[in-house]
Amino acid sequence: MNREEIITSLRSHSPAVLIVGGGINGVGTFRDLALQGVDTLLIDRSDFCSGASAASSRMAHGGIRYLENGEFRLVREAVQERNRMLQNAPSLVKPLPTTIPIFKTFSGLMNAPLKFLGWLEKPSERGGLIIKVGLIFYDAFTGKTRLVPRHVFDSRPNALIKFPCLNPSIRYAATYYDGSILSPERLTLELLIDAENEGDHARSLNYFSLVRVDNDKVALKDEVTSQTFDISPRLIVNATGPWIDRTNRSLGLQTHYVGPTKGSHLVVDNPELRLAIGEQEFFFENKDGRIVLIFPLFDKVMIGSSDLPIKDPDSARCTEDEVDYFIEMVGRVFPGIKVSRAQIVFRFSGVRPLAYTKAKNAGQITRDHHIQEDKLGKIPVFSLVGGKWTSFRAFSEQVTDRSLVFLDLPRKADTKTLRIGAGKNASPIKTDPHYTHIEIAAMATREKIVHLDDLLLRRTLLGYLGQLTHPLVKDLADALGDALGWSRTENNTEVKRSINILADRHGVQL
Repeated sequence: MNREEIITSLRSHSPAVLIVGGGINGVGTFRDLALQGVDTLLIDRSDFCSGASAASSRMAHGGIRYLENGEFRLVREAVQERNRMLQNAPSLVKPLPTTIPIFKTFSGLMNAPLKFLGWLEKPSERGGLIIKVGLIFYDAFTGKTRLVPRHVFDSRPNALIKFPCLNPSIRYAATYYDGSILSPERLTLELLIDAENEGDHARSLNYFSLVRVDNDKVALKDEVTSQTFDISPRLIVNATGPWIDRTNRSLGLQTHYVGPTKGSHLVVDNPELRLAIGEQEFFFENKDGRIVLIFPLFDKVMIGSSDLPIKDPDSARCTEDEVDYFIEMVGRVFPGIKVSRAQIVFRFSGVRPLAYTKAKNAGQITRDHHIQEDKLGKIPVFSLVGGKWTSFRAFSEQVTDRSLVFLDLPRKADTKTLRIGAGKNASPIKTDPHYTHIEIAAMATREKIVHLDDLLLRRTLLGYLGQLTHPLVKDLADALGDALGWSRTENNTEVKRSINILADRHGVQL
């Protein structure tokens, strides 16, 4: 069904489950419920995968550093889910060799026991011995089905042969494997399309918001036309990530479930740095204890990430202080390579929906997930708190199972080995900036595009890879406008909207 058909159907038939939030956890739950035949509606006040889920570090990873917090269950689950993503979405998730440059040998030996006892908030730098132990555990969690190689531990001479531009002050370099998510936005979209392909009982609408709740009536607003209407779901799933508490307040619930932190990244066009890292991610601890990364993003390099407390998720922007931090951080590992502001082609900042805690160090806040349940009269509200991108399937399964218990329905299908959208074929992610009108029209029809920035930032990699120019934006607007029936005024409005978003949120001046 297209957008108008879905809206028409909702005016006469309410879904059993309303999911609010079209990020990875909301869409993952949407797909799982659709597979069980549950009548489900998913809405997002903006585009799908345009909030926290779009601002990830693009890794499918187990979280080796969480071993130090004693979160063995979380790491085991995430490693298993990483393996499933590699198997179930092979064209979107690829094995990623990850190298840790190590500057000390014995440092950090007491970190794990002290953190486990809650006596350490800011750890000392991790040395080679503690990293070696962690990687042994990490390899063990992969299990019998080994989709990626075991880790390799190199001495300084061998590491400098492999990576000649590395800081010669290193003592070792350890390389292990995780996964690279080539496009989180497309992976989310493929899950969404898979869900709707299950039948008309699975419906989704972007640019649709929850306005209020009155008894068992939930008022929804079409952000495109400003029209509102009511539905009466039996269950509400709040999957709005860092906006969870704000969404609950609109429902009349006073909650304090999340304590979000901001993570920013840069994308730079620096051929020397890109050549130096090869196809490896460099993942390491900066001087202040923050875990940071240098990541191969096609022909560009992504640098991140910060971890700063933030009150208003809508205000998240990559600041100049963060830019200074990232540029200086690269110099610690590759001292001979200079990164300048002029090489930044894109910047982005998102907010992690971490569980509220009184921990002073953001790095110690758990990335685990759980469900908080509240009631609106007879309507349960499941708030999805926390979670890692990599663990979305396991979290979605947990939410679905709990929903099925409430609805008194059996589970009909399992998602552990279920292929995801583009994983059913080997079509690569397109990085060529040249799109035909036929390609644009197909995306407009199949992929629920409403605004031009949906195309520039989420249906393609044009924005992230710094490929946008003013003429190209106008050409794409013309092609998309033809497909969606925009007037010349609407076309011009969309161009201005996109240019403003690129400048304000991503530091892109066309």
